[in-house]
Amino acid sequence: MKKITSTNDCVIRFANVNGSGSASANNLFAKAVFRLGVPVSPKNIFPSNIQGLPTWYEVRINERGWLGRRGGFDMVVAINGQTIRQDYQEVLPGGYFFYDSTRSLPDDFTRTDITPIGVPLTDLCNKEIDKPRLRLLMKNIVYVGALANLLSMGLEVFVDSLNRQFSKKPHLAESNIKALELGYTYAAEHYPDTCGLKVTASEKTKDLILMDGNSAAALGAVYAGATVAGWYPITPSTSVIDSFDKFTKKYRHEQDTGRRRAAIIQAEDELSAIGIVIGAAWNGARAFTATSGPGLSLMNEFLGLAYFAEIPVLLIDVQRAGPSTGMPTRTQQSDILSAAYASHGDTRHVLLFPCDPKECFEMTVEGFDLAERLQTPVIIMSDLDLGMNDSVSTELLWDDSRGYDRGKVLNAKELEGREWGRYLDSDGDGICYRTYPGTHPTKGSYFTRGSSHNEFAAYTEEGGAYERIMRRLLTKWETANGLVPLPEIDIASPDCTIGLIFYGTTTHAAREAIDILAADKRKVNSLRLKAFPFQQEVKDFIDGCDTVFVIEQNRDAQMLKLLLTEGDAPTTKLVPVLHFDGLPITADFIVEQITKAIAAQRG
Repeated sequence: MKKITSTNDCVIRFANVNGSGSASANNLFAKAVFRLGVPVSPKNIFPSNIQGLPTWYEVRINERGWLGRRGGFDMVVAINGQTIRQDYQEVLPGGYFFYDSTRSLPDDFTRTDITPIGVPLTDLCNKEIDKPRLRLLMKNIVYVGALANLLSMGLEVFVDSLNRQFSKKPHLAESNIKALELGYTYAAEHYPDTCGLKVTASEKTKDLILMDGNSAAALGAVYAGATVAGWYPITPSTSVIDSFDKFTKKYRHEQDTGRRRAAIIQAEDELSAIGIVIGAAWNGARAFTATSGPGLSLMNEFLGLAYFAEIPVLLIDVQRAGPSTGMPTRTQQSDILSAAYASHGDTRHVLLFPCDPKECFEMTVEGFDLAERLQTPVIIMSDLDLGMNDSVSTELLWDDSRGYDRGKVLNAKELEGREWGRYLDSDGDGICYRTYPGTHPTKGSYFTRGSSHNEFAAYTEEGGAYERIMRRLLTKWETANGLVPLPEIDIASPDCTIGLIFYGTTTHAAREAIDILAADKRKVNSLRLKAFPFQQEVKDFIDGCDTVFVIEQNRDAQMLKLLLTEGDAPTTKLVPVLHFDGLPITADFIVEQITKAIAAQRG
């Protein structure tokens, strides 16, 4: 048997039971790899119950920096008896099967193309750890210690991490380090030179951070000046508000009064949550909420109100697998159409598509500016993979000289001596001037309504007035086209006739797929969408290709349909590459689908 051998290039899958304390141990491992200077991409695949069902944690280690899920496992750490047969079969030929050898493997586990590595985790813990509950938790740390030896990582980086983590509770650090050493020593004594996978120190993570997208978005909201969050908890968006709560306690704390300069209000449902945001934004606050697909569905009515009454709203949609409840803990990009046209009637909403934590931070800040400049809802289209998993990202940067764009807001002096109507387009860009409540004792007040109104906010059912307002909103949409982020375009060769379009978390797998194709002497041009509405650059890119593959993670080719409807793309050019099983898309899947489609075209 030929063993898999590699340095700083492998995928290790941890198979655990949800609620067993394994998450902390698996995170410890992934962060140790990162601290050694090696890019790492962990993916937590967990059930939607609280405890007892299977959970997996995939760690891709890749010195080249590929961050997408790879598929195929060089080593499986099988701790869950419920899934041990599945886990055994999913080890790649030449790979390694790590298991708790306190109990023997079943007699029919007879593969000769993998290397079994049995460590009696339960026995070691029973002998060395007194407290029963602690034994269960420390078993996870024991296997991390064994991996530290098998992969030639050493103990130093793990010990240092534990000492930092438990700096205020050194007795906990001591017990964890003891468990770490148990596993390390056992592996050193029983499996010297067994594993061909190595993780060695590098410098590929210099000036990079490891962070989840939800935390980055929450920090962006703090830096953007948000003071109000209305929310209702829903997986996978809850940690956006949890992080905003944590950050505002630290950074929005008045030293003299002890008060926090932020309001976080948990509503009774998602409709109420966005109602809180609309009310706060109308009153002049920077306000936002976070939700996922089911919440977006419930928010539709009020998104229409904010669009028609022209109130700035920022919504962070951390997408998951639908429809209905769907798979709450699996990822998809399946809210594209429902977000773009949220509400009944004619609406179009600005969408931003971050691909990493840095863009979650930056686009949240930019989203607040756009919402106020355009006086309309702006929706950040994140997803579970980006929001809840740690990702390698460049550092988050902030320019202290940057100011907030509050848009067209009149003060008391500016209201004097001018004709003003809340929905009067004075500049021809579709964006009207607004006022905050109480700006002037006699001027600048108006009635905000979701029903039809004229330029001066007066109720009307006169068709001409309604049509003028709706046409002006289209003018504002054209203005938005020039304000949203431009796409990222890479022209591999001006002679290329094949293009790829992707966005959000398809980016990492798509970029890797482009490299795989290039290595096979198949160059392709590419465009990463960053925003909707689509700019002329998107249309020009499609016009310059014979075939454009649109890569996305949903069943119904939602972005492709949006490109056809809003980008004037010809139907004959766009070919869908669709992945929607709830797990992050892989480069191999993309290459396979493109290869099949090109072969079919050529007959």
